Amino acid sequence: MQRRAAFFVSDRTGITAEMLGHSLLTQFDGVPFDEVTLPFVDSAEKAHDAVQQINRRGAEDGIRPIVISTLARTEIAQVIGQANALFLDCFEIFIAPLERELGLKASHAVGRAHSVFDFVNYHHRIESVNYALSHDDGVPTRDLSEADIVLIGVSRSGKTPTCLYLAMQFGIRAANYPLIPEDFSSMSLPPQLRPLRGRLYGLTIKPERLQQIRNERRPGSRYATLANCEFEVREAEALMRQQGIPYLDATSKSVEELATTILQEAKLVRRIY
Repeated sequence: MQRRAAFFVSDRTGITAEMLGHSLLTQFDGVPFDEVTLPFVDSAEKAHDAVQQINRRGAEDGIRPIVISTLARTEIAQVIGQANALFLDCFEIFIAPLERELGLKASHAVGRAHSVFDFVNYHHRIESVNYALSHDDGVPTRDLSEADIVLIGVSRSGKTPTCLYLAMQFGIRAANYPLIPEDFSSMSLPPQLRPLRGRLYGLTIKPERLQQIRNERRPGSRYATLANCEFEVREAEALMRQQGIPYLDATSKSVEELATTILQEAKLVRRIY
């Protein structure tokens, strides 16, 4: 089918419009979409510029674009609604029924979903991200006990992106620690991890996929050979089973799926931003 342009329009960062819009569009497997985010559309002038961009794309494609809007201000949304496009106003779709149900008028305040005005929670999220960055690959270990969770697994099994997502999305202080061949020879946890057994969670990966990832990083090395990947994965899984540490196969799971599953199974306290 013909490619369709999809615009996510917001008066702030566009994160909410992107997430909702992308989730909706992925339900239509047969249609290829070009997704364009237009953030900070917070004035009539910017809205008119956005309309011109949307209409220009529609004229080039010969088919009207799709516009998904999270514009809080009605007057700005009305300008965008004049574009020659399918206009889906998330505030109109969701806010009006909520107003009727709650018996209250919404404030239509801009930037409530992703702002820095909730100083305590915002500071906590930034601290969680800093913690994840500074406790990557087992360095350092001096305040590892402050972690909400410590992900373990062989090198390149997806620990770092999962920790960062846990920190950014949920405010979780997540550290990660690599399992290395020395740990397999003794079949015991590194000394730094033993006091934290209840906060350990493992990631594993299919050896073939691990080889692909490692070969991109260090091509032609023993580290990236299939035989070595098979050995490390086999031994890491055996160690985690022996120590009673739950683990997930990251091969075909997105970082969002991994983080959310860990959050639920480890019963971590999430924060919503």
